[in-house]
Amino acid sequence: MTEHLNRLTPRQIVFELDQYIIGQNDAKRNVAIALRNRWRRMNSPEDIQREIIPNNILMIGATGVGKTEIARRLAKIADAPFVKVEASKFTEVGYVGRDVESMVRDLVEQAVGMVRTQKKEEVKQKAEQAVEDIILDALIPPVHGSSAVKIKADNNTSEVMPEDDAELNQRTRERFREKIRNGELDSRKIDIEVQQNQAPNVGMIGGAMDDVSMMNIQEMIGNMMPRRGKKRKVTVEEARKILLDEEASKLIDMDEVKLEAIKKAENLGIIFIDEIDKVASSRSGGGGGPDVSREGVQRDLLPIVEGSAVNTKHGVINTDHILFVAAGAFHVAKPSDLIPELQGRFPIRVELNSLTESDFYQILKTPKNALTKQYVAMMESEGVELEFEDGALREIARIAFEVNSEVENIGARRLQTVMSLLLNDFMFDIPDVIGADSHIVVTADLVSEKLSALVKNRDLSQYIL
Repeated sequence: MTEHLNRLTPRQIVFELDQYIIGQNDAKRNVAIALRNRWRRMNSPEDIQREIIPNNILMIGATGVGKTEIARRLAKIADAPFVKVEASKFTEVGYVGRDVESMVRDLVEQAVGMVRTQKKEEVKQKAEQAVEDIILDALIPPVHGSSAVKIKADNNTSEVMPEDDAELNQRTRERFREKIRNGELDSRKIDIEVQQNQAPNVGMIGGAMDDVSMMNIQEMIGNMMPRRGKKRKVTVEEARKILLDEEASKLIDMDEVKLEAIKKAENLGIIFIDEIDKVASSRSGGGGGPDVSREGVQRDLLPIVEGSAVNTKHGVINTDHILFVAAGAFHVAKPSDLIPELQGRFPIRVELNSLTESDFYQILKTPKNALTKQYVAMMESEGVELEFEDGALREIARIAFEVNSEVENIGARRLQTVMSLLLNDFMFDIPDVIGADSHIVVTADLVSEKLSALVKNRDLSQYIL
């Protein structure tokens, strides 16, 4: 688990984040240190490991400046399970809906999925061999002793090949195995049997039951009921895809997967709590109303962030070493409006800067997933070449920054609106009017022509998302 983190030094982590996120160097440095500290803890003496608690981070900044993207990219770099939740979802009085522990259960589900995928990849070669055998059995049933080989054809008839013994049958199967591997039989239709899980949807009459108990009951009843096979007639190519996942699942030990997933979630999991400022109550207000609900949410969050045992369908998970990253704009409330106990659990405070016109230009040009590169790729799929001149990128950045300043600052998300309005006509005309092998050049004049009138118009409702 720690081998991958060993290669990620703080500078390397910041370098990786720089490939997708412009600016916000202070936030990048802090999350890089927090991630490296996980490796440092897991490689510390055992008697002190439990005592080293994560430095949870509170990000303060307006929407669209990169708070969520930093946390999400950090999880991808670390190959760690990641869950994003919105604190405002827990503000209802009585918490009708999801309870705060659901974020931990979601994290475990993410970890189980990651470990299961990894294990399936490890047994992929064996699973492919098993799938080939199933497909071969459907095409050429194995024989023992003197018999005849029947090869099933598409029209439900059989091509009969006389044989003397099973040895020749085996050689025929191997020849067909090569044909399957080379894709020569991909269009041949065969009958396969697919396992179906008969787990029912269970409802309870009477008192309320928590999510974990309900999931456990459904899983228990599902395991008691026999699995039924369903016959399907599909092509060899489709059969390979359908059967591969099924055969790989048979080769992995799910008990081992669950244990490893819980360990991964406990030591590497990242939970991003967005809009935490929405549950901060004003200290100057009275003692009732919505503030009571908000403070109740904070008190429910506190034991999870402090470290507690949460029961999930895959086992009990301790949250002591999960990294929590909270974020909020804090336009109205302040971090000090959070209850003191919760404030103390987010010792690292990072204030993210508002994006400048220069930042917008770099966001359009530099990241690996830049919007300009996304549009180039989409048009390339239609055979159309799209090119952005440097002056056009600067004009797009200027307009996006101006609209943010005059209407509502939604950060980098404004670029999506501006780019969509700029290129929508082209996207609509491809491929009916603008055919393949066309070359579109986006110039500064084109950007001004399409967008300048909208900027001058003070009624910018089209921009507000």
